[in-house]
Amino acid sequence: MTTEIYRDAWGIPHLRAGSARELARAQGVVTARDRAWQLEAERHRAQGTSAAFLGTDALHWDLLARRARLDDTARRCWAALEEHDPETAEWVRAYVDGINAELPGSTAPEFERAGLSPGRWEPWTPLGVWLATHILFAGFPAKLWREQAIRHLGEEAVGLFATDGPGTSGSNGWLVSGERTGTGHALIAGDPHRFVEDPGVYQQIHLSCPEFDVVGLAVPGVPGIAHFGHTGTVAWAITNAMADYQDLYRERLRRTGAGVEALGPDGTWRRASRHTETVEVAGETPVEVEVIETERGPVIVGGPEGLESGVVEADGMVPVGESHAPLALSLRHPPRVTSDLGFGALLPLLRARRVADVDRALDLWAEPVNVVQAADTEGGLLHRVAGRVPVRAEANRVRPVPAWEPGHEWRGWAGMPHAGLADGVAVMANQRGPATPFGVEFAPPHRADRIAARLAEKDHWSAADMPAIHMDTHLASAAPLLDHLAALTDLSPEATALRDRLLRWDRRMDAASTDAAVYAAVRGAVVRRLAAHPAFAALATPPAYPEVLLPWLALLPRIAFALEHLLRAEELYGVDRAEAVRAALEEVAAAPPAGTWGDTHRLAPWRALPQPSYEGPGLSGDHDCVLCTSAVPGLTDLSARGPAARYVWDLARREDSLWVVPLGASGLPGSPHHTDQLPLWLRGDLVPVVTDFDRLGKESDV
Repeated sequence: MTTEIYRDAWGIPHLRAGSARELARAQGVVTARDRAWQLEAERHRAQGTSAAFLGTDALHWDLLARRARLDDTARRCWAALEEHDPETAEWVRAYVDGINAELPGSTAPEFERAGLSPGRWEPWTPLGVWLATHILFAGFPAKLWREQAIRHLGEEAVGLFATDGPGTSGSNGWLVSGERTGTGHALIAGDPHRFVEDPGVYQQIHLSCPEFDVVGLAVPGVPGIAHFGHTGTVAWAITNAMADYQDLYRERLRRTGAGVEALGPDGTWRRASRHTETVEVAGETPVEVEVIETERGPVIVGGPEGLESGVVEADGMVPVGESHAPLALSLRHPPRVTSDLGFGALLPLLRARRVADVDRALDLWAEPVNVVQAADTEGGLLHRVAGRVPVRAEANRVRPVPAWEPGHEWRGWAGMPHAGLADGVAVMANQRGPATPFGVEFAPPHRADRIAARLAEKDHWSAADMPAIHMDTHLASAAPLLDHLAALTDLSPEATALRDRLLRWDRRMDAASTDAAVYAAVRGAVVRRLAAHPAFAALATPPAYPEVLLPWLALLPRIAFALEHLLRAEELYGVDRAEAVRAALEEVAAAPPAGTWGDTHRLAPWRALPQPSYEGPGLSGDHDCVLCTSAVPGLTDLSARGPAARYVWDLARREDSLWVVPLGASGLPGSPHHTDQLPLWLRGDLVPVVTDFDRLGKESDV
């Protein structure tokens, strides 16, 4: 059978082939055709070679990628896949073959701007892309923040500041069983919250061959459909489980004539592997990085001489930097330990016909750790956690632990729990739930509670009803600040009027709302005042950790995302919160915002090659709204994180399913499908899912 590429009205690719392997090759071809620049940017990130064309701004990522040995881990996982699952390995290889067949002919303009030519993908490159995409997903740098907070504020600071922080990715998802729908069949809906990127992090795609026929959201650079898919008889979707499955170990290292040694928990010094690598930097002197790996894992911070060791200039000189004591931190995470990224689950997911098939496939899942919901046309339902979480001491999950002390080793893998539905509904929004035993920080319950409340409003739901929930802008987390405002007295006339206005506000963060803009201004002023208080002075300047880890250590975002906890705590380290709120209100009353929330709350998508003149559209929503468009209160109203896609999977009739992405199906600037879905995404409209090839336009054979 000829392998065929079709397109629908939105430029979404629909592929039809005679076998799974031929289909994988076609998926590689069409992804390289639509997303060539994105593929190459991700390949270089996975290899730690992006600074060679992006310059010093990308150097800190490259140093982490090299020290964490991401490319080497991908190679290990590939070798294990070839040995233990040759069918999946050949399928992945076919995808790479398709990329390599199409990529050299790309005319994507970014290549010329960056002075870069398309390179060659290796069979393990998709594994490296997956690993690089998710290595920071579980937020292991938060352990560094907790260590600092505990040191300066005490153990109670862990819970006080616990919320989904600045670097965490989340999602909404909900499952409505057939008893609660008009068709008698289940619905699954939601939206993954990630950094909104251009091109997008998800690729709408339809894959059809005699073995399976699946529509879903693929990750460009990775074959198949991992996170969100519908096979016609079963559908699935995920959210971040907020599990902790990566550990940081404080290492004691010493140099010897033979290299570097690390002190183990049995009191014995053991040889660590060591070598140096050169990182090319566009327009700058190359940088050499010392790569050290102990029995725990790769050393990602510091070295035998302390925080700044491990990075040397090409002339061999060690840069001068702050170092209080020799410090080294190694990272232990499941793929490095097991040589398994969970790619063995990808083909079984595509072949799934029932919930039981999805369940079995997810037993092979590794990372990231997800909460999964699935439903099939026979009434089967699934709500479970999937992934690999090590069994180890509680301290490992909270902060870095000493490698030289016993009791911090891994002792096997935790069993993955299953959960049920309540009143025919299950909601997953990164809140505490079935994954609670595995996590430390979870999202506040506001999004989950709001979705559940909306679903309780009527007995039966349809696919067409779901966008109203996607776009809900009610901000429950505003309550503590509004309570403080209500208690204020002896205000200026201007502040009194502003307070009364906010107390009448409907608590909706709509783009057109002037009240939402005023609330955001007051909230930001409160955050800045709390962050400037002497009680937190010791946390204002983070230790000299690598720059790529600093977003997790910045005080102001930590205050911003934990604000409701800080305002509700019985006592806050002597901080007069009423006075901080009063001063913030008076500040804003003296110079209130002139426009709407959407005037400043604008989309700011990430691009490997920035466009300095770009001003994104105004957005509704906020961090704790179901419409989760995250700004950083007190720092910026711009939103870099939000729904990276929206979907509604209908189990009654797949053709009634709906989806949308923030920009478009094409990653090529100038393509009519580069940003054609953006107006729909902004309004909350969705694109119908098309699966009938007779309704599609044929593009080519491959």
